[in-house]
Amino acid sequence: MTVHLNSQADLDDAVTTLVQQDPRLKPILARTGMPALRQREPGFAGLAAIVCGQQLSTASAAAIWGRVQAAFDPFHHDALRKARADRLGRLGLSAAKIKTLKSLARELAAGRLNLEVLAEEDADAAHATLTRLHGIGPWTADVYLLFCLRHGDAWPAGDLALQEAVREGLGLKTRPTAKQMAPLAEPWRPLRGAAAHLWWAYYKVLKRREGVIGDEKATRRPARTMKPAR
Repeated sequence: MTVHLNSQADLDDAVTTLVQQDPRLKPILARTGMPALRQREPGFAGLAAIVCGQQLSTASAAAIWGRVQAAFDPFHHDALRKARADRLGRLGLSAAKIKTLKSLARELAAGRLNLEVLAEEDADAAHATLTRLHGIGPWTADVYLLFCLRHGDAWPAGDLALQEAVREGLGLKTRPTAKQMAPLAEPWRPLRGAAAHLWWAYYKVLKRREGVIGDEKATRRPARTMKPAR
């Protein structure tokens, strides 16, 4: 059965279960306290917002997404599918992002993509479905599953903040790669999404310990694949 993190109580229960299953997480939770649930808007709007924010600072991403939302009210995939590329470009979207958004809109309009169904699928299967889409990389897929669809087992293995937190928390010599993060998270199935919330909270603790909150853009993804949503 797919676990969903629809409320703070759901996350609290999931983290409590994780700590019971894996004693290594007990000192992590002691440092962080119970992490706060992070959520984003579901559906096409949520995925579009993540795409718009790719490779951008928080401020720039928010400004562009604000213009896009204002231009399409209500925000619907058909409206964006029919919009001229030059109009979208004037809103601050790059040619690559316009291509991705229009491709997503066409998939939704044709019925080849059903975002609601993804919420009930196994996390790995849903991840594979999303990453087959043009312009959707592993990090974008996992962040969408976790924060928009509230999938309890989504695991953004390519997120640099998660990698650094896991390195420190598990006492690893080097920061694990996205490929290495997958087996490290196996003990936390089917609650890897809750584990991600905990490790992001731990990353914040590490940054406070160092006396600086790192550049948010630097914590987003590897060279080419957004920071943890707030």
